[in-house]
Parts: sequence; structure tokens; C-alpha cells
Amino acid sequence: MTLSKSQIQDLYAFTRAHFVEHYDLQTELVDHLANDIEDMWMQNPRLSFEEAREKAFKKFGVFGFMEPIEQKAKAMNRRYLKYLWTELKEWFTLPKLMATVLLFLIFYFSFSSSIASYFMLGFYLLIAVWSFYKSIQLNRQFRRRKEISDKKWMLEEMIFKQAGFSRLLLLSQLPTWYNISGKLFSNFYFIIGFSVFTTLFFLWMYISLEIIPQKAEELLNETYPEFSL
Repeated sequence: MTLSKSQIQDLYAFTRAHFVEHYDLQTELVDHLANDIEDMWMQNPRLSFEEAREKAFKKFGVFGFMEPIEQKAKAMNRRYLKYLWTELKEWFTLPKLMATVLLFLIFYFSFSSSIASYFMLGFYLLIAVWSFYKSIQLNRQFRRRKEISDKKWMLEEMIFKQAGFSRLLLLSQLPTWYNISGKLFSNFYFIIGFSVFTTLFFLWMYISLEIIPQKAEELLNETYPEFSL
């Protein structure tokens, strides 16, 4: 016996009812549940669909689908970071290397000046304001995409929402950095290190908020063959 289309749809509804929001993970779980149910029917054809479904679900343990959700999130996060790393490496090869060096020099000479603390505050506030604007823009874009497709993909959500957490972390640390920066900016090695960090941070934010969202269709089609906006 094989499952009917209505029973497959019932399994999708079942996963949603058990807090599985993303369509890609729903599909994996539905496939797993369907295979288990069909195996049970081979052994006991008189077993009802509902009984077989509950038995298949119990195999996931006390916490239900929580473990698969966590595993999927980790896998997608690794994939997202891989995209970030791939894009970042391009900024250390020609011709983008010239822009990276120029960016570093701007930060280095700014942090070497007598008003380095103000430059630091200005740069990071500028990044924070820009990232706040881009986060709002990407959230709106994500909502529009979801309305069109009526499906929620885990990697898609990361692409359009992930960078917002970096902005929150940045804003929370600004007062501390400003308070300690006065003494530290007199140290040559600190200036070099902080200039490198600021350059990498700026590139990371630019890649996550600008470049990767622009490549969303390509990355999602690569990850999900069934994806179609």
C-alpha cells in the first residue's frame, strides 16, 4: 500500500501542527513518516493511517521533531557560513583586494588620529544605522516572498534575517568600546588589530546584507532543487 495525496497532505499538516515551520524540513519529515507508514502496512495492512502515523511519530522520541529541527538548523547555518566565507575570500583576491586594502588604510589612519575614539564611534554608528535600514528592507522582502510562495524555507529565512543579530550585538557593545578606546588607541598594535577587525566586520556585514540576498535565487535553487519562487 502507498499513501494517497490527501494522506501526504495530512502529514504536512501534522508536521506543521508539531511546530515544524519550514517547508524543506517538513518535506524531509513527511518522506520519513510516509516510508515508515508504508513499511508498517506491509506488515499489518489492517492498521489505520492515523494509528500508523502515531506509531511513526513516536519513533522520534519524547521531544518529537525538536531534534530534527535542531539538526536541520545546524546544517543550514553551516551552509550559510560557507557562503559567507566563499564571498569573503573573494575580497582578498584581485581586483577586490585593492578595495579591501583601501578600506583598511582608511580605518588605520582614522584610528591613528588624535580623535580616533570619535572616528570609531562614527564608523560603527554608520554601520549600525545602515544595517538597521537594510534589515528592515530585507524583512519586508522576505515577507513579500513568503506571500508569493506560501512556503517558508530555512535557508531563505537565514539569508534575509541572519545579519540582524550582528547589528544587535554591535549596538550593545558600542558604549563599552567607546569607554576603553581612549587608552588603547595609543597602542600601535591595537590600532593595527582593530583596523583589521573593523575591515573584516564591515565586509561581513556588506556580504550578509547586500551580496548574499542578491544571490538568494541562485543559492536557494542550488540547495533546494524543488525551490521555485
